[in-house]
Amino acid sequence: MEYLEGLNRYGCVPGLESIRELCARLHDPQEKLRFVHIAGTNGKGSVLAYVSTILQTAGYKVGRYISPALSDYRERFQINGKMIPKNQFSLYLEQVKAAAEQMAAEGLPHPTQFEVDTAFAFLYFLDKKCDIVVLETGMGGLTDATNLIGTTICAVLTPVGMDHMAALGGSLEEIARQKAGIIKENCTVVTCGQKEEAMRVIRQEAEQRGCPLRIAEISGITNVKYGLTKQRFTYGRHKNLEITLAGQHQTANAALAVEVSEALLAAGFSIPDEALRRGLLETKWPGRFSVMGKNPLFVLDGAHNEDGAAALAQSVKFYFSHKKIIYIMGILADKEYDKIIRITAPYAEQVITVTPPRNPRALGGYELAQAVKEYHPSVTVADSLQESVEMACLLAGGDKNTVVIVFGSLSFLGEMINIIEHRDAIRRDSHGKSE
Repeated sequence: MEYLEGLNRYGCVPGLESIRELCARLHDPQEKLRFVHIAGTNGKGSVLAYVSTILQTAGYKVGRYISPALSDYRERFQINGKMIPKNQFSLYLEQVKAAAEQMAAEGLPHPTQFEVDTAFAFLYFLDKKCDIVVLETGMGGLTDATNLIGTTICAVLTPVGMDHMAALGGSLEEIARQKAGIIKENCTVVTCGQKEEAMRVIRQEAEQRGCPLRIAEISGITNVKYGLTKQRFTYGRHKNLEITLAGQHQTANAALAVEVSEALLAAGFSIPDEALRRGLLETKWPGRFSVMGKNPLFVLDGAHNEDGAAALAQSVKFYFSHKKIIYIMGILADKEYDKIIRITAPYAEQVITVTPPRNPRALGGYELAQAVKEYHPSVTVADSLQESVEMACLLAGGDKNTVVIVFGSLSFLGEMINIIEHRDAIRRDSHGKSE
């Protein structure tokens, strides 16, 4: 872990030259794997979780490559939902480290942390004989290290919005072109109802490469029964599908996963309807409008850009319209936090700000509080994540009608989950039983 953290000094370098050289020295493991490649601004992780769980339920050995991890770095590398064991983590990292250091010794740029992670993932998934890998881009698509692959079966584009503009471009069209860079010849492109500029780019890229295009249309989602622990909906020929992920946007993410499954079916994969149905129901994805705790109820969400904030605000308004809302916010400095605050602030009675710990990109809790004050009068800075939870519980005062929403960056949600779980365990012990 010290070695990996040390790689942060090489920053983020878009382009495929370094990852291509690194993988070549590892005998190009990616060329012997098959991929579902996912890019987009919001919903990538949820769609990855649905698709990989459906494939696993259908009997396939499925590699998952995700970022960021919530509570353990090894979450980035999973097979059938289980993260890589510690001893194997060391074993594969040693191989990639040796190749990376050889490159540096020969005067080539040292690979970045994300490039090392990506090569590591390819090596691990091939060695463990994965039938298919569901691969999430880090940022963008065209020059993202994951785009080294050439054996894509499905290129999946989740909703494209304004994020990472410094790296990806200042317009929706430019960002969409970067994301659509994952489209390869002979793959099927699967997307959802996009904003017009993004959809135009996706259609162009698919046509240029002769790829069939499937679109998960929102209008195809009917008979929706929303809930915090289970949601039911019908999509096309699939009646009464159930998911346990909360949030109004999750039915759209699940419908996109259904379209991916149909595309894989057409590509020769065996995915019975029952596997699709069970896979959706069994999908877990912490930190995405995740509900935990009682008195107060905590909801954790990774909303970290304008579209994510809009989806969160919509869900808060829909699920908790008659509740007292307390926010715990922690945001990275390179995000458009002013827009996030403006969209979400109207629904909160009180806002607590924190500094996401151990993240060089974190915005200070005090600076965030100053920004919040422009839109909301009641804001307090907490010195730590632990203190923010204690503050929220004091402000809730045992009121069952209070909900604490924790959001702003995925980078601190894993630690928050641990704090809230620990608090609940102590309360259970003190009461002698679960509340």
